[in-house]
Amino acid sequence: MSGHMDYEINKELGECYLFMGELDKAEEYYRKAIGSNGIHPDPYLGLATVAVQRGALDDALLMYEKAHRIEPTDKSFSGIGLIRMERGSKEDAFSLFLSAIGLNPENMVALFSLIRLAHELDRLEEIVPHLENYLEIDPSKHEVRYSLAGCLVCLDRKDEARAQLERILEMDPEFEAAREMLAQFES
Repeated sequence: MSGHMDYEINKELGECYLFMGELDKAEEYYRKAIGSNGIHPDPYLGLATVAVQRGALDDALLMYEKAHRIEPTDKSFSGIGLIRMERGSKEDAFSLFLSAIGLNPENMVALFSLIRLAHELDRLEEIVPHLENYLEIDPSKHEVRYSLAGCLVCLDRKDEARAQLERILEMDPEFEAAREMLAQFES
C-alpha cells in the first residue's frame, strides 16, 4: 500500500514546488512519483509544465505524449495543442483543442486558444456552439460571453451579438469593453 502513498505525496510535493516556481525541486518530485507506483498521467503532465516553463518545448511535447498514451485527458490534448500552435500547426492545434473541450468544456486554455485560432483560420462558425455550451455551465464568465459576441459580429449575426452584450451589462454594468462594442453597433 505504501507505494500508492508515496506516489500521492511525491505528486503533491511536485505540484507544490511547481506552484512556487521551484522547477528543479518540482521535477525531482515528479520523477519520484513516476518511480513510486504504477502508471499515472499526472506526473508526466507536471514534467511537461516544468519543461514549458523552461522553454524546452521538445521535452514538454514528449512528456505530454507520454501522459496522453497512459490516459488521454483534456490537459494532454490542450498541452499538445499549445505546442502545435506555438510551432504554427494551426489546423492540428485546432482539432486538439476541440478534443480537450469535448472531454472538459471548462478547459479555459483550450477555449481561449480555440477563439484565437478560429479567428485566424476563419472557423468561427464551428466554435460558437462550444462557447454557448460553456456559458450554460458558467453564465457569469463575461470574458467568454464577450468573445462569443465578437465571433457573432464577425459572422454578421449582429442581433445575437447585441443580445449577448446586453446580458453582460445587465450582470456587470462596469464591463466597459461590452459597452464599447455595443456603441459600435449604434453608430
